[in-house]
Amino acid sequence: MTFDHSVGGVCVSEIYSVVAIFKPPNAMRGGIQMCFPQFGYSGTLERHGFARNRIWTLDDEHPPINHNDNGSKVSVDLILKPSEDDLKCWPHCFEFRLRVSLSKDGDLSLVSRIRNVNGKPFSFSFAYHTYLSVSDISEVRIEGLETLDYLDNLSHKERFTEQGDAITFESEVDRVYVSSPNVVAVLDHEKKHSFVIRKEGLPDVVVWNPWEKKSKTMIDFGDEEYKQMLCVDAAAVERAITLKPGEEWTGKLELSAVSSTNCSDHLDHPVSI
Repeated sequence: MTFDHSVGGVCVSEIYSVVAIFKPPNAMRGGIQMCFPQFGYSGTLERHGFARNRIWTLDDEHPPINHNDNGSKVSVDLILKPSEDDLKCWPHCFEFRLRVSLSKDGDLSLVSRIRNVNGKPFSFSFAYHTYLSVSDISEVRIEGLETLDYLDNLSHKERFTEQGDAITFESEVDRVYVSSPNVVAVLDHEKKHSFVIRKEGLPDVVVWNPWEKKSKTMIDFGDEEYKQMLCVDAAAVERAITLKPGEEWTGKLELSAVSSTNCSDHLDHPVSI
């Protein structure tokens, strides 16, 4: 499942590959994908789970979400329930409610609520698999993840500690930064703007760029497109989320595009989604 919007000529999250396959059951290469109930190949399901490849419906009976937006946001409420085929491969009944909101200032927010309507507990991993549009990956840096431990998927999930003052890119990167702060910034020096990522209920951040060699092996990704994209995902990957019958989990994401000169103010700003 993907969402697409731009604010003031700045593409906030919606980069799509020019060779993306827009045909079920293939996932679309771009946008923001709902990775549930599995991220990556961490379980027995298809990569990143099945939620991103399903048809969602409008949620006419959505429970209220407490926030004080004073009418400054427009929102749509969606719901996903498992099909018979889903239950065959993952035998757990759930309700996945998703609210997508766009503020008058151009901030995009997503609130996911997953409820266990099963008779027994179940566990899952989750990520907002977010494709960001950048001018040149070699001119991009991520701030907010320095000194953190990460699991390197290019080294069989071996654990390392980030040593740099910021994350920069010179080769393929596929990492899960664990126990991360709730605010992370992606600075694009050429465009002179930054993406500010705020999150709640999602302890990890996944950083991915396939670089040149892997790009050429992906049928739905252009050979040179790695230069203009970066995935930075708010996620719960290292430790699975477990829900008892009747329990509900909430995970929130907000994306903002700001001037790079004001980025440090946003990193110090408390999360309010």
